[in-house]
Amino acid sequence: MNTNEIIQLPTASLAYLGDAVLEVMVREMLVLDGKGDIHERALEYVTAVSQSAAADLILNDFTEDELSVYKRGRNSTHTAPKSATRAQYSRATGLECVFAYLHLSGQQERMQQLFQKAFIK
Repeated sequence: MNTNEIIQLPTASLAYLGDAVLEVMVREMLVLDGKGDIHERALEYVTAVSQSAAADLILNDFTEDELSVYKRGRNSTHTAPKSATRAQYSRATGLECVFAYLHLSGQQERMQQLFQKAFIK
């Protein structure tokens, strides 16, 4: 699958995959860190609120394609969970789409680079 085909995938599908990609990246980071209750610590990273804040940190670093994918994902949401505002949920969805795009296009190094900047405290 080429980059253009990946970009054109339904945003709900990209967000679904991106959620899983981010979850694995967070879990790997926490397991390798070996500190504290990893389940409790994971919640600091995988909520819509924290993903929204992470998106804000790296938004200016996105390439043209990443920004396009982000905006499509961000603009595709119309509801939000009780734990986040609609804007936070939209930004989190956009971020998930970007990570799915990077994963599907084999850009592991770029994924790690953005993850480090967005989530490592």
